[in-house]
Amino acid sequence: MSFEVVQGEAFLSQILTRIHARYAEQLEVLGTEFVLQSYDDCILSCDADRLAECLQNLIGNAIKYGDGKRIEIGFDKMDGCELITVTNTGCTLEEKELPQIFGSFHRGSNADKIQGNGSGLFICKRLMTLMGGEVYAEIQDGCFRVTLVVKLA
Repeated sequence: MSFEVVQGEAFLSQILTRIHARYAEQLEVLGTEFVLQSYDDCILSCDADRLAECLQNLIGNAIKYGDGKRIEIGFDKMDGCELITVTNTGCTLEEKELPQIFGSFHRGSNADKIQGNGSGLFICKRLMTLMGGEVYAEIQDGCFRVTLVVKLA
């Protein structure tokens, strides 16, 4: 797979407006609570389209693998970076699988009956690296959390 990133600057609010417009109605129909925490708008150093693609992959996974109750996007700042965390309830992935989830075509033990090819988190990892950022995942209180670390402009 080849990935092209055009590094630039984008307002966080512009990216989130796109994400909200794409998923709010779908999640409402599914009966999934969609929460966008409050945030301070800022300018990110990224490829806006590719960062949006990462968020779409994360929300798509949250829809497929979560329990359908809640998907939340949260924010924090640390060391000149914006941390964007997508959390979904109902995590069935085992903690021991976390080190492998960003591998190419890796599918977790919770993916048996769910369609997909295991490339979403791999793509996120690759794109975030090309944008000078990072991505990591954790399981906390029965929720799956993936955080994108994006440099501030």
